[in-house]
Amino acid sequence: MTVGDTSSGAGEEPGADSSVHATPHHEVDHTVEPTDDPLAIRLEALILGADRRYTPFQAARTAGVSMDLASRFWRAMGFADIGQAKALTEADVLALRRLAGLVEAGLLSEPMAIQVARSTGQTTARLAEWQIDSFLEGLTEPPEPGMTRTEVTYPLVELLLPELQEFLVYVWRRQLAAATGRVVQAADDEEMVDRRLAVGFADLVGFTRLTRRLEEEELGELVESFETTAADLVAAHGGRLIKTLGDEVLFAADDAGTAAEIALRLIEAMSQDETMPALRVGIAFGTVTTRMGDVFGTTVNLASRLTSIAPKDAVLVDGAFAKELVRHGDAPESEAQAAEAVAAAAERARLAEKEGREPDDEPPLPTYRFGLQPMWQRPVRGLGVVEPWLLARRGKTGS
Repeated sequence: MTVGDTSSGAGEEPGADSSVHATPHHEVDHTVEPTDDPLAIRLEALILGADRRYTPFQAARTAGVSMDLASRFWRAMGFADIGQAKALTEADVLALRRLAGLVEAGLLSEPMAIQVARSTGQTTARLAEWQIDSFLEGLTEPPEPGMTRTEVTYPLVELLLPELQEFLVYVWRRQLAAATGRVVQAADDEEMVDRRLAVGFADLVGFTRLTRRLEEEELGELVESFETTAADLVAAHGGRLIKTLGDEVLFAADDAGTAAEIALRLIEAMSQDETMPALRVGIAFGTVTTRMGDVFGTTVNLASRLTSIAPKDAVLVDGAFAKELVRHGDAPESEAQAAEAVAAAAERARLAEKEGREPDDEPPLPTYRFGLQPMWQRPVRGLGVVEPWLLARRGKTGS
């Protein structure tokens, strides 16, 4: 579905002059003009649940929304211009009415409603593209000569659409519940936007060279495998996947221990897969601005820079992240301190045995999950001098 724009209000029909239509914006369905192919129209009606009935102006007028506001909503959702072609349905009218109604009721400001439309459009656009590219294409190969892809697709979509729709709503509700829980637990309103988080980038080493060597299909399979592995590991260990960038993923976690476990698991998983290139990870801890599902700020920039200087199959972290691990007992202040504690405990046990007595009751040695090794100091443009730490997994208790 695509829509048009005009500065006209809801009370006047726009003229035929094409100059009143704005330049096309990003397209959700990549359809600049409605198709006249009968099978394609049937498939569109099946997916949208209704036939074409309204021009953009008629849809806005029926919804009781000005053409200007309707156009801004449509553009935010990513729908391209179609002038005043009759391509909209009752569902488009209802969506306009609902979104405008939230503004009229004072539940959303107009800018916030635009943001809601934009975030929903961007998220579902990518989802739709993924489903077509990765799912439908594999299932709609004509089963016998003479059948077109559209003829095969229609009954398949007819079966899958209600199931996928219900599944989408289910996943959205689960994600909304999790996000709402984080907001409720925030100490104050500022923490809802500016929070202290661990932020990490995981980057495939030598990906540019791979793009020149691999066929497109092989490259696509590699990227999909990497993104799938990363998404599964991040979710399984309590983190949040912020976004994927082909050869790189950005993730966040509420505490340093969780982020450290995710990073090392990623390194371990990639190193065990002979088809994957080496991985490197950079993590920083600090105040992060969260907005529309993304994260911003100096902490994010620092994590990105740490990734760019990290050795392959290694994790570099900043000083604030290292301090968080130490503060929570996940790592010793230094390897020397940990070794001294082990040696002192062993000496006390030896003396007790020599004197023929039971060892004194004392607290058990701390169990450190991670080890930290200070690396070289180096200036990082825009961030000053940075001293990264090499993160590793520790072995036995107290060792």
